[in-house]
Amino acid sequence: MPKKERKRLQVVISEEQDALLTRTAYELSSPERLISKSEVVRLAIEKIAQELGEGDHLDQYRALLDTEGVTDES
Repeated sequence: MPKKERKRLQVVISEEQDALLTRTAYELSSPERLISKSEVVRLAIEKIAQELGEGDHLDQYRALLDTEGVTDES
């Protein structure tokens, strides 16, 4: 069976965001299965998309994106 092709995305995150990502991966991990930071990001994308599809939290996400810690550094 051929391996599923995935797209790669590189983003710049702050040290605080990396620490949150690491802590989240650690908390989701169990002795039987370690969760990677990439898996946490994929989970977050799916969760946000699901909530937006249901019309939930739209204003909250927009407010978060307006804060300095979440914006792109172009």
